[in-house]
Amino acid sequence: MRNHEVIEPRDLLDERGDLAEPGWSRHLVQRYDRSKIQAPNWRIKEWDYYLVMGRDFAGAFTISDDGYIGLQSVSLLGLGDKPWEHTETVLNTFPLGKLKLPPSSASGETVYEDKRLKMRFSAGAGERRITCHFERFWKEMPFDCDIVLRQPDMESMVIATPWDKPKHFYYNQKINCMRASGWMAYGGVRYTFDPKTDFGTLDWGRGVWTYDNTWFWGSGNCDLDGVPFGFNIGYGFGNTSAATENVIFYDGKVHKLDDITFHIPEDRYMKPWTFTSSDGRFEMDFVPVLDRAAKIDFKVLVSDQHQVFGRMSGKAVLDDGTVLEIKDVLCFAEKVHNRY
Repeated sequence: MRNHEVIEPRDLLDERGDLAEPGWSRHLVQRYDRSKIQAPNWRIKEWDYYLVMGRDFAGAFTISDDGYIGLQSVSLLGLGDKPWEHTETVLNTFPLGKLKLPPSSASGETVYEDKRLKMRFSAGAGERRITCHFERFWKEMPFDCDIVLRQPDMESMVIATPWDKPKHFYYNQKINCMRASGWMAYGGVRYTFDPKTDFGTLDWGRGVWTYDNTWFWGSGNCDLDGVPFGFNIGYGFGNTSAATENVIFYDGKVHKLDDITFHIPEDRYMKPWTFTSSDGRFEMDFVPVLDRAAKIDFKVLVSDQHQVFGRMSGKAVLDDGTVLEIKDVLCFAEKVHNRY
C-alpha cells in the first residue's frame, strides 16, 4: 500500500536487521536500537541536523557519526540584499558510535566537543536548545549561539524506507514549525531570532545506507495569519514504494502528500525552479537567493551538495481540500550526491 501509515509502536528492525514495517508515521512510533543493526558498525550513519531561519539570515548545525567518518559542521548564512554564507566543518575519522547519539529525538543530549568546537543539542520539556562555541570559525573570529526552539504537542514526519539490499534502511524524522528564539553572534554582529516570525527544523536520522545515493530535499516554515505552516518534500533515498516523505504541516497537524518532482534547470541552480505534485496538492515556484554549494572528492568518499536557499510561492492543499496560498516564503531546496 502506498503511503502506508505506521500507527502501532514496535521495534524498527526485525531479527534479520531489516525494517519490520516500512512506511511513514506522525511520531517516532518505531523504536530504534543500534544494537539490532546487522551491518558493520562502520556502515551505520546517525545524525542530528538543525536549521534555524530568521527573516534574512539562518544558521545550520550538524552533529553526525557516520561510521568511518564524522562530520560536525556549522553554517552561518546572510540572505538579504547581498547573500553570503560560510560553513566550517570538523572531520573525525572512525567515530564508530563513540559520539553516542541518542536512540530517540524526543529527549536527551547530542554533544560534540574538541579544542576548537563545542556544540550541544538538548531536547525535552516542550523545547529544544542549541548551544555552540566555534573557535576561529571564519577569519580567525569565533562563532557563538544559544537558540531555543519551542516544540508544543505537534505532529512530525517520520519515514522508514528500505533499500533494495538486505540490512540497509533509512529512518528519518523531520520536525518543522518550531518557533525560534535566542541568538547567534559572529564578527561583532548579533543575529536575534523572533518567535513570531522565525522557525527551526530538525532533521533526525539513523540508518545503514547503500554506497552511492542522490537525493532531493526541500523544507520551509512560515506564519500564516498566526498559524504555523511548513512543508517537507523529497525523494531519492531508498525504496519509497511504501511511503514518501512529502507532507504539509499546518497548525500542528500533518497532511500527507504523494509524489513531488523538483524541476531544476540543468546545472543552473540559481535560475528559477518549479515543483509539481502527482496529486496536484503542492504546486510551487522557487526563486533562488543563494546556492550553498560544497564538494568533497577523496575518490572513495565523494559529496557534491547544492543546498539552494530562496523564496517559494504557490499553493498547498490540505487533506480537507483547503487551499493555502503562500508567497515569498524563505526556504531551501537541495540536490545532493554522496558516495560514502
